[in-house]
Amino acid sequence: MINRKPNNLAPLCLPAMAAFVTAAALSAGAATALNPQVVSRPLTPGDKTIYKLASSLEVSGGLNTVGVGTPIYLEAEVNINFPAADITSVDWAITGKPSSSQATLTDNPLGTNVPISDLVGRSEYQVASRTLLRPDVTGQYTVTATIATSSSGTTNITKTFTVGTYMGLNTCKLCHSGSANVPDKFDLWKLTGHSMIFSNGVNGYLGHYGANCLSCHTVGYNANTNAVNGGFDDIAKQVGWTFPAVQVPTNWAAMPASLQNVANIQCENCHGPGSEHAFSLGDPTKISATVAASDCNQCHDAPTHHFKTAEWNNSRHAVAVEETESGCARCHSAQGFINYASGKPAVATPYEVINCTTCHEPHDATNPHQVRKVSAVTLMDKKTTITEGGAGLLCMNCHMSRRDATNYVEITAGSNRFGPHHGPQADMLVGANGMNYGKDIPSSAHKDIVEDACVTCHMQDAETSSAFTHAGGHTFTMKWDSGTNVVEMTEACVKCHGEIEGFNFKRQDYDGNGIVEGVQTEVKGLLSKLAIMLPPVGVPKPNHSPSNLSINSSWTRPQLRAAYDYLFVVEDGSYGIHNLSYAVGLLKTAIADLSGDANSDGLADWWQIQYFGSADNPSAAPNATPAGDGVPNWLKFGLGLNPMVPGAVVPGGVVWVNGTTIGDSSATNTVQIYTAAEVAFNTEAGKSYQLQAISSLGGGWQNIGTPITGDGKAFSYTTPTRQNVQQYYRVVTLQ
Repeated sequence: MINRKPNNLAPLCLPAMAAFVTAAALSAGAATALNPQVVSRPLTPGDKTIYKLASSLEVSGGLNTVGVGTPIYLEAEVNINFPAADITSVDWAITGKPSSSQATLTDNPLGTNVPISDLVGRSEYQVASRTLLRPDVTGQYTVTATIATSSSGTTNITKTFTVGTYMGLNTCKLCHSGSANVPDKFDLWKLTGHSMIFSNGVNGYLGHYGANCLSCHTVGYNANTNAVNGGFDDIAKQVGWTFPAVQVPTNWAAMPASLQNVANIQCENCHGPGSEHAFSLGDPTKISATVAASDCNQCHDAPTHHFKTAEWNNSRHAVAVEETESGCARCHSAQGFINYASGKPAVATPYEVINCTTCHEPHDATNPHQVRKVSAVTLMDKKTTITEGGAGLLCMNCHMSRRDATNYVEITAGSNRFGPHHGPQADMLVGANGMNYGKDIPSSAHKDIVEDACVTCHMQDAETSSAFTHAGGHTFTMKWDSGTNVVEMTEACVKCHGEIEGFNFKRQDYDGNGIVEGVQTEVKGLLSKLAIMLPPVGVPKPNHSPSNLSINSSWTRPQLRAAYDYLFVVEDGSYGIHNLSYAVGLLKTAIADLSGDANSDGLADWWQIQYFGSADNPSAAPNATPAGDGVPNWLKFGLGLNPMVPGAVVPGGVVWVNGTTIGDSSATNTVQIYTAAEVAFNTEAGKSYQLQAISSLGGGWQNIGTPITGDGKAFSYTTPTRQNVQQYYRVVTLQ
C-alpha cells in the first residue's frame, strides 16, 4: 500500500483556473458529495512542453489497455466543490495482478502545476492524489484508491487495466477483415492516411522524414528499457533494422515482414496492445475502444508541427454543453453524433465532448478528411434540403434550428425555452426557416459560391498568423482578441470582397439611423430597434443576447413571431456575415409587423399601447401633449422620447435638445429643434453635415439641400413646409 497524503491534495489546475477552498466551502463540506473516480491521465508531447516536464517521460493515451512496461499515470479525482481540507488521506494499493508480477506503485512524476487533462473535467473535478503503475507482465491489474475524509469516512474506488503485447495488423485482420462487398474495419483502414504514413515517409514520399517520427507512425514504439512488449522498437532490435539515412522508394520493400507488421498507424495505436483480446477470442473487455480525444492527442498534440489538439482546446467544441438525453446527445455527445451519423436510433449516451472521432471516422477514408457525414442535409422545415456545401455539410447536421419556424411559432406558447434553439447557422446561410411572415426574403450568394461552406471560412489556415492556434483551423473561430490585438480571419473573404480590414465592413444604412456603419453594427442596430418593441416594451436591450428576452405565456402572437426572428439572428452569432440580406430582411419584416398602425394616425400601435394602454386613447392622439409641455406625441415618438415626461425647454424657442453629440467627441455639436420647425446646430470646421426630413416614420429619409460644410459656426434651417401636419428632421455627420 502506498499513501499519498496532503502534498498532492491541492486542486491541480492551470493558474487561471485554480480553485481555492473558502471558509464557506469548508462549512458546507458535509453536504457536498465526494463523487470520486480513478482515471488514467493521458500525457501528450504538448503537456511536456507546456508544463516543462522531463522530455524522457513516456507519452500515454490514457487507455485502459496498455503495453507491458509502459506507465499508467493514475489520478484520484473528487468533486471540485468538495473541501480539500476535509480529505485526511488517500491510500493507493494494487488489489489485483498476475501472480508472476512484481509491479509496485511509485511516485507520479506529474507535479501540482499539471492540471486534469480533460478541459470539462477541470470544471468538475480536482485531483486528490496521484500515483504511477508500470505493469511488468501481461494480464489484468486492479488498483484501488482509499479516500479518507473527516466528514464521511472512507471511500474505495477501483480501476482495472489490461496489460498486453502488440500483435500487429496480421493478427487484427484475422477477425476484422470482410469482403469486397461487405468491408470490415481492416479493409476500410487500408485506404486511410494512417495506414501508409510510415511506408510513404520511409520511401521519401513525404519530404522531410526522420527517426523522431517513429513514436507516432509505428505500433507500440517505446525506447524505455522496461517496455519490451513487441512494439516496433523491439522488433527492429530483433531483426537488426535501423532507420535508413536516405529515404528512397525501395526502403519499405526492403524491411522484414515482421517489422512491416507493426509499422504505420494501426489498430493497436488507438486500441492498445491486442494480445489479451486475441488470446481470449475477442473478449471486448480486454481491448480499449474510446471516443475520447486523449486517444488522438497522444500524437496530434505535439506543437509546433502537430497542433490540431492545441487548436481544438481553444474551441467551444472542447467544452461542449453536457447533454446526454436521446434528443440532445446527437449534437452534445461524441457517441451520440456517431450513432446519428451511422443511422442508429437516438438514445441517451455517456457524455463526451465534441472531438476528433465525433467528426472524423478513424477507419474509413470514403469522405474527404475522413469526415463521417457529407450527405444532403434537410432543415427542420422539411422543405429545404442543402445539397451543396462540401465538407461543411458535416457541420450543418448540428448547426441548424430545431424548429419548423412557421408551424412552431403559430402554435407554441411563450416560455423561457421558446425560439429556434441554439446554432441555426445552416438555416441562416441558405436563407430559410426563419419567421418570414409569408414574404420572399432575399438571400446572399454565400450558399452558392463558398465551396465548403462552414469549413472554407471557419477552418482557415492560421499558421502564419499571430492568431495561430487561437483562430482558424480546429478552433473554428473567426476572430481572436489577445487583449492587445484583434485578429479577424478575412482571407477567405477577400477573394470575393476585395481587401477588407475586418468583418464589420460598410455597405448601407440598414438600420435607418442616417449613418452608414459596418454591416455587423447595422444588424445590431436593427436588433436594438426590434428588441425595444418587445416586452418590456420601450426598454432598451443592448447586449444582443438571448437572455435579453424574458419570454412567457403573456406574450402575444405578433410578439412571439418577432421574438423568433430576433433569436434566430442572435443565435446565428455572425450578425449578418453568414447571410446579410436574410438577416436584415427578417429583422426589418419583424419590425414592420410590430410597427402596425391600425387606426392610421401615424403613430405605431405598439408605442401608443406601451404608454397609453390603447391606440385609441385620446391622450395617445398624434397632436396630444399629455406631459403638458406643448410637445405633441408625434414629435416625441419620432425622437424616441417618453410622452409622459415633460420635454426640455430652453430659452430661444428650443423645445428639445438631444443632450448628446452627433458622432463626435466635442460637446458643442448638440442638435436643437425649434417650435417653428427650425433646426439649428453648431458645426466644426472640416466636418460635413446633412439635414434630412421625412413626413412619416418607417424609412425613406430625404436629404434637405446639399451637404453643409462646417465652419465652426452655428447653422440654422427653417422648413418651408410649415403647413404640413407633421414633419420629422434629423442631422447626421457624414462619414
